[in-house]
Formats: sequence, structure tokens, C-alpha cells
Amino acid sequence: MKKLIVLLVLVRFSMAITAQIVAEDFKKDIRRSATNQQAYPGPRQHTLTPAPKGLKPFYISHYGRHGSRYLINPKDYTFPIACLRSADSARVLTAVGRSVLERVEKMYAEAYMRFGELTPLGAVQHRQIAERMYDRFPEVFEGKTHVDAKSTVVIRCILSMANELEVLARKNPSLTFTQDASEHDMYYMNFNDKRLYEQRKNEKAVKNYDDYFKRHIDTRHITARLFSDTAYALRHYDMLRLYKLLYKLAGTMQNTEGRKVMSLYDIFTDDEIYSCFLADNAWWYANYGAFELNGGKQPYSQRRLLGRMIAEADSCIALPHPGATLRFGHETMVLPLTCLMGIDGYDYSTDDLESLESHEWLNYRIFPMAANIQMVFYRKSSEDTDVMVKVLLNENEARLPIKSPTAPYYLWKDVREYYLKKINNFEY
Repeated sequence: MKKLIVLLVLVRFSMAITAQIVAEDFKKDIRRSATNQQAYPGPRQHTLTPAPKGLKPFYISHYGRHGSRYLINPKDYTFPIACLRSADSARVLTAVGRSVLERVEKMYAEAYMRFGELTPLGAVQHRQIAERMYDRFPEVFEGKTHVDAKSTVVIRCILSMANELEVLARKNPSLTFTQDASEHDMYYMNFNDKRLYEQRKNEKAVKNYDDYFKRHIDTRHITARLFSDTAYALRHYDMLRLYKLLYKLAGTMQNTEGRKVMSLYDIFTDDEIYSCFLADNAWWYANYGAFELNGGKQPYSQRRLLGRMIAEADSCIALPHPGATLRFGHETMVLPLTCLMGIDGYDYSTDDLESLESHEWLNYRIFPMAANIQMVFYRKSSEDTDVMVKVLLNENEARLPIKSPTAPYYLWKDVREYYLKKINNFEY
């Protein structure tokens, strides 16, 4: 009994420490709470670990998300506007509510007829990523070499690709490029596995998340802030939907030009922001992470992408100066790919959504706008068969679930064997 009590105390202490980590992250930059709506923060790590003696980078394999965008669904803007306008007409909107209405209307005006499109900030993010990639690994791009770039067929991804290639071409005019965005490649660039998708709807998993959501989300405070007659608001409006969309709008504002003059975070308490993050973090884990209650296999939706990255790396390693392979897509690929690869422990598998914090499964560290995974390959010469690879998650050195005395540098043959065995053994 005493051992059980000690164990429970240690678990609670560990969870408190991790919650403190999240609170400190949000204190430094509240925009992190926006999870997949977070604008790309740039790398935390500015000095990379020196490569083992004699090794030089010679090839980069990359998959990245498009940059900052406007919200895709117009109703994400128009539903809150309709509710708040209606309440204003009924004279039940508070001064705070009227201020929120004005701000959301301005956001809608900026996004109008650009829903889902790349914002000006999104273009800047990709130019900066390309600049750093070139400056960090100049050997990859030196001289007359080639960059092969592919995008999904979505315009924000195509423009993200174009912005990166523009910088690389300016940095080295001798580079040659191929770029494409075709349904031909969507079987791995943007693969949606219907059988795995159906497994997400497992009744037990859905109920588990719904119960988690109800434990953490409370709309009473925001209702009282926005409406002078809360009973009227509860009768006439879907307050849960309004609450969720206002939180989403608060997060996405950082991607727009409106960020320069206004914010929506002031309408939420710190506890509400934290709770909304918990609910969002758990949703992404339940749908894209290794959640045991729906089989723990959602990350395998990106097995084709990982297999393609391995095959193309093998082909490029055989070349004397292969350059880079750049791919541009979506967070719904970056997140499960990160989990499938086990980058920084994100292959964590559990049936307990409450444990995500204590294991630092924190989605805002994985897939902000312009999120990217870079596999950087090293060798001594083109004859060197002991090729090594380093993985960067959002331009920060990452750890893999593979033994290496020189981590974050790993022998490619070990990495290759580990991942091929993993994806080849996959069964539904």
C-alpha cells in the first residue's frame, strides 16, 4: 500500500512538472497554445552538434507543411459573426462582446475570398527556412547540383514550394530544379488511408475522448464575458461551438496581417487557454498518434511517404552530388510521420489521454505552420559506404528510437533497417 501511495505521488509530481513546462512555454509565447494554427516559430537551436570527424553533409530529404494560411472554412469566421451580431441586435452583447465582434469582422474581411490560402507571413516563413537550410548545409547545394521539389496539389503548398526554390536559386544560380504538383504523387504525398480512418471511429476511443473533453472544457466564463443575458445566449446560440471557434480565431490571428494591430487572447483566462490546448492536443493524438484505444496504428497512414523517402535516399546516395529532395504538404502528414518515425519520443503509445503531458507529447512542438522534417545525410566521400544521417524537426536536432553512440548522428543502414522493418511488418 505504501509503495502504491509513493507511486501515485511520483506520478502526480511528474504531471505537475510537465504542466509547468507547458505553462512556461505559453508564458514565453502564448501563440504556442494555437497548436496547428501556430505561426512557425523558427528553430530554438542555433548551433548544431558538429558531425563526426571527416563527415560532410551531401544530401537532404525533406517533408514540410505549407506556411501560415487563412482558415479554410468560411464558417469559422461567419458563425461567430452571426451569433454576435444577433446578440447585439437583441441588446444582450457586452462591451467585450461588441469588441470581439469588431475584431472578428476585421479578420473575416482580410480572409474573404482567400480562405485556405497562404498569407504573406507564410511566404516569408518558407523563404527563411530555405535561407537557413542553405547556410547550414552549403555543401549540399554547392556547384552544379539538382533540387527535386514536389508539392501536393493545394495552392498554398505550391506557393510554399515556390518561395523556397526562389531563395535557393538566388543563393546559387548554378542549381537546377524540377518541381511538380500532381495527383500522380498524391498516393504518398497526401495519402489518406480509409481503413485506418475508420478505426478512429472506434466507439470506445470516441467516448474516451469525449469524456476527456467534457472534463476540461467549460464555457460559462466566456458566456458571461460576451453576453449580458447568459440565459438568452444559452437558449439561442451553440455556446460550445462559439467558444471553440473563438479560441481557433485567437490562435490563427498570428498568421495574418491583423496580428500587427489586435489579438483575441484577452477574452480568455490562462486556465481556459490551457484547457483548450489540452482538448486540442488530445484530439490530435487520438486521431493521428499511437492511441491504443483505436488500435495504436494511426501513424502508419504515412508508411508510403516514409517508404518513398527511404527509396529516394538510397537512389541519391548512389550519386556523387545528389543535392536535395524537397516535399511540401500538410500537418496531417507531418504529425503522423513524426510519430511513425518515433522522433523525440512522439511514438508514445497509451490509452490514457491524461498522460500526454507527463510524457511531453505536445503537438505545438511538432506541427506549426511551415513545420518540417529534414533528414540530412553525411559521408566522407562519394565512395564512403558508412553514410550517416541526422534528423531535424522544425530545424532542431532530434533523437530517433535507434541506438547510436554518435546521436544525433545515426548510421543510415541502421535507420533504414529499422524503418523498413517497421513499415513492412504493418498490418491493419
